[in-house]
Amino acid sequence: MARPRGFDENTVLDAAIDRFWADGYAATSVRNLGAAMGLGTASLYNGFGDKRGLFIRALDRYLDRTMRALITRIEHTLPPRAAIGACLEHILETSLDDPRGCLLINTATELAAHDPDIGQEVASRFHELEAFFCRAIESGQRDGSIRPEPCAADLARLLVAVVIGMRVLARSRPDAELLRGASRQAMAALGPCPPPR
Repeated sequence: MARPRGFDENTVLDAAIDRFWADGYAATSVRNLGAAMGLGTASLYNGFGDKRGLFIRALDRYLDRTMRALITRIEHTLPPRAAIGACLEHILETSLDDPRGCLLINTATELAAHDPDIGQEVASRFHELEAFFCRAIESGQRDGSIRPEPCAADLARLLVAVVIGMRVLARSRPDAELLRGASRQAMAALGPCPPPR
C-alpha cells in the first residue's frame, strides 16, 4: 500500500513556480527547488519524477492560475469582442505589474529553441490561447461585432503574436502607452466596433 504524501501538492508546486519564475529553468537547481518547496531530494523525485517533470507540472499549475482562469472568467461573462479586449487589457496590466514577466513566455524564450520536448509543451499552451481567441472571433463574427474577413484562425494567430510581443516588450520597455498602442491596433484588426443596440 502506497504511503500518503506528506505535502500539499499545490503548495509545493506554487513554491516551485516562484523558484523557476525568479531564476529560469536552467539556473534553478534541484537543491534550490527542494529548499523552496520544503522537500528533500528523494521526496521531490518520488513526487514529481525529475526536474523536467516538476517544471511541466509547475507550468500547468501556473497556467491554471493565470491564463486558463482568465479565459474561463471572461469567456463566460462577456460578449466575444469585449472578452478579447479584456484579455488584452489583462495582459497589458500584468505585464507592467510584474517585472518577472510571464512564465510561459520566459520558458519560450529560454528553452523552446533548445529543448524540443519543452518547446512542444510551450506550443500546446500557446494553442490554448489561440483557441480561445478563435472561439471569440467566430462568435463575434456571428453576432456582427467582429468583421467577417479575414478568417478567424488568422486573426487569432495575430492576437497571439500581439500578446507574445506585449509580454516581451514589457520586459525591456515597461511603457504603458507602447503596450496600449499595440493593444489598440490588435482590436482595430477586428474591425470597427459596432454602435450599441
